[in-house]
Amino acid sequence: VQLQASGGGLVQAGGSLRLSCAASGRSLSEYSMGWFRQAPGKEREFISTISWSAGSLYYAVAVKGRFTISRDNAKNTVYLQMNSLKPEDTAIYYCAASARVFSTLPTEYDYWGQGTLVTVSS
Repeated sequence: VQLQASGGGLVQAGGSLRLSCAASGRSLSEYSMGWFRQAPGKEREFISTISWSAGSLYYAVAVKGRFTISRDNAKNTVYLQMNSLKPEDTAIYYCAASARVFSTLPTEYDYWGQGTLVTVSS
């Protein structure tokens, strides 16, 4: 499966963005999906994950209450709605697909998108 993340950009602190992750090649309904981010000089960080049926969701503490993950299997797309953005949210955001588990670990994901840059100015 190929993943294409989009929707990043420059936003002021307190603003919102919605990231999209579109899949091709296979149906996303077979996969749990995750969002991760990586800031310059830092390791890749888990943000959120959603099970294949959207019955289970999980968020990192840093984004809980501000970010919302969702999916539309009919459109083969996963979303990350980001509200109340902070400068520390600045990073490249990646979507990923796991055929095996519902996980917060990058090593459990089989396919990765190319990333989309989010920059939050203060």
